[in-house]
Amino acid sequence: MVLCAGLGTRLRPLTERWPKPAMPFLGQPLLRYHLAVLKAAGVTAVGINTHHLPDTMAAVARAECERAGLPLHVVHEPVIQGTGGGIRGLRDFLSGEDFLVFNGDILFPVDLRPVVAAHRASGAVATMVLLPMPEGEKYAAVEADAGGQVRRIAGYGPGGEGLKPWHFTGVHVMSPSVFDFMTAEGPEDINREVYVRVMQAGLQVRGHAVDAYWSDLGMPSRYLATVRDVLEGRVPLQALGKDSPLAGLKDGAAGAWVHPEARVAGTVRGPVYVGAGAVVEEGATVGPGVSVGPGARVGQGARLERCAVFEDTQVSPGEALTEVLAWGPHRVPAPLSGR
Repeated sequence: MVLCAGLGTRLRPLTERWPKPAMPFLGQPLLRYHLAVLKAAGVTAVGINTHHLPDTMAAVARAECERAGLPLHVVHEPVIQGTGGGIRGLRDFLSGEDFLVFNGDILFPVDLRPVVAAHRASGAVATMVLLPMPEGEKYAAVEADAGGQVRRIAGYGPGGEGLKPWHFTGVHVMSPSVFDFMTAEGPEDINREVYVRVMQAGLQVRGHAVDAYWSDLGMPSRYLATVRDVLEGRVPLQALGKDSPLAGLKDGAAGAWVHPEARVAGTVRGPVYVGAGAVVEEGATVGPGVSVGPGARVGQGARLERCAVFEDTQVSPGEALTEVLAWGPHRVPAPLSGR
């Protein structure tokens, strides 16, 4: 299951056009990267929940699942049910065997096969995919003992001695028995409520630490920082295979990734991405650290540095953009110092 019902308030006005998992990222819907990771892990069918812009979300999911060769099951939530309630809404679809749950607004190109194998061997009700706590961040900690058993999440749970704090990636592997710990109806949180009940019943919620790139794209500065990380080579993309945003593109001078159907008359300074059908007019300078989406046009004499231009957006002649997300008439500040 990919969680797709969030409102995306921190990314407005972009999320007035796209739900976060449907949002373009380097020329492709974010959901495409999730499906690549899930399919590589052995997933054979996908379910999503929708709430905000449900028709848009469902249409993107249908197109992407068809492209990936994965059957799709959609459940709409007129009222947001939280992560626990959202998973419960897909109970009929998910309850046949172990399943993966993946947050829809992250970039996490990771090999999940070892996690799935460890979950199945452990007999746990659920396994949370964890990373070391990022420096300077204030994410709620998942606290696990030396054996990998989770004992407290965001301060909730039975606790214990010698616990180590970890960062939760938003990806879990679950066994169908997790549904026994959910309420019959109403919103609830999988981490702070459902898993706490599992722990209090004496059953296992386990943590599995991985070594992989992870980013939450839920705010403008993080979105732009993630674009920059990919373009500057800090993101291992092998796990995405043919669905890597750079797959099939020729790497020009100093990391200038230009689609063969783009037209560049101006100057590009890598690292930079220019998507299919995009136009960079004469006298414009694009880069470094810039993504120009499919169908976008950068006018004569424009100057772009450390920014992301969304598809079909027009950058006016002579316009200067730095550390912004540009979509249509909107210029959303995305200060990299606020990452």
